[in-house]
Amino acid sequence: MSKPIKLSEKNKDFFEMVYEVVKQIPHGRVTNFGAIAHYLGSGRSSRMVGWAMNGAHSQPDFIPAHRVVNRNGVLTGKHHFQTETKMEELLEQEGIKVEKDTVLDFEKLFWNPATELEID
Repeated sequence: MSKPIKLSEKNKDFFEMVYEVVKQIPHGRVTNFGAIAHYLGSGRSSRMVGWAMNGAHSQPDFIPAHRVVNRNGVLTGKHHFQTETKMEELLEQEGIKVEKDTVLDFEKLFWNPATELEID
């Protein structure tokens, strides 16, 4: 019988790829979990991108996880930050307006890695 693989070990490479994409999101822009998953060739893995974002704060390099929201621009990951308002505060420091936990002008600020980044 093989040794069970922990989720974090099994998906380490995928998580690292997610972090590399998230590091590319420009200041003042946002993207969503599904766009990252699609760019990485795993279109149905937006939930796994969310799991990666949950662990972003424990990475040695800064991962701008505050720039990743759900498909409607809602700050669904806010409870993974130091305080309930930290994600919103970080976005607002970049000039992104948030109202009722939703990014205003989401479509205008949306950054799509599939069109913004070159695929190797």
